[in-house]
Amino acid sequence: MLVAVIAGPAPAAHARVPVIAAAGDIACDPRVDAFSGGLARFHCGQQATSNLILRGRYRAVLALGDLQYTNGRLWKFRRSYGPTWGRFKPKTLPVIGNHEYGTRHARGYFSYFNGRGDAYGRAGRRPEGWYSLDLGRWHLIVLNSNCEAVGCDPGSPQVEWLIDDLRMHPDRCVLAAYHHPRFSSGRHEEDQNVGTLWRTLYRAGVDVVLNGHDHDYERFAPQDQRGHLDRRHGVAEFVVGTGGHSLFPFPRHLKPTSRAHQDSTFGILRMKLGRGRYRWAYKAAPSGRTLDSGSRRCTPVGELAKQPSHR
Repeated sequence: MLVAVIAGPAPAAHARVPVIAAAGDIACDPRVDAFSGGLARFHCGQQATSNLILRGRYRAVLALGDLQYTNGRLWKFRRSYGPTWGRFKPKTLPVIGNHEYGTRHARGYFSYFNGRGDAYGRAGRRPEGWYSLDLGRWHLIVLNSNCEAVGCDPGSPQVEWLIDDLRMHPDRCVLAAYHHPRFSSGRHEEDQNVGTLWRTLYRAGVDVVLNGHDHDYERFAPQDQRGHLDRRHGVAEFVVGTGGHSLFPFPRHLKPTSRAHQDSTFGILRMKLGRGRYRWAYKAAPSGRTLDSGSRRCTPVGELAKQPSHR
């Protein structure tokens, strides 16, 4: 299912290169003592990160899962996520996390983004949670990494849909987003369950993957399906679990392909999706100071898929 749901300015302005913001692991349970209006430094900083997004001009906002703690109930979405990140709901691309499954079939999550009882909407098809759309010269794919709930194995409905979707967009650079990172140096470490998703994206020539789950920021060099450095065809992964809930300290040892990391401040990833190149900057909240930045070329998936060496 393809869902083109981005609201924005007049068509003439759409010729501009789109800029997106992204982060996950966002809104505290409104009943916890640390809630403090969402402006705390180390816990419940959802107000601070959302204020940072409001200060920029973003075409879309990727909310990278675990959007509403602790269990994704609809009333909590309305009380905590709604007044903060919900302020840009019309241009949000939601990603489903594991905490959303604190309600049966992630009912609160789908009701908040799609509407009560609505089968289709901003969060994709209920209860699947995967969808895609075009943004500028890029194609964006949102997946559901809760593999025990929806399946991520070869032949599963989600993987078959992903393969078909990639085949339908051979002339675009591709960014994929899902909650659980395949590779991470953080507390949760790597998630083997999403291996088929990563392998499918890698073989197709996808350029960028955005994740949350670990409550830190970490950028990886382009990697192959085994986590080895692959500067020519690898996928660049960004873990951005710094949306506001809490921060996890990194263990002592980092993955060999880790290129940037921080666990001391909430923040958002700013990404400019240009033709043939993307640029990123990790912005700390509330100051907006840039802690990591750079750029990299991208290649339409169809071009890499034709190269035997990529297989």
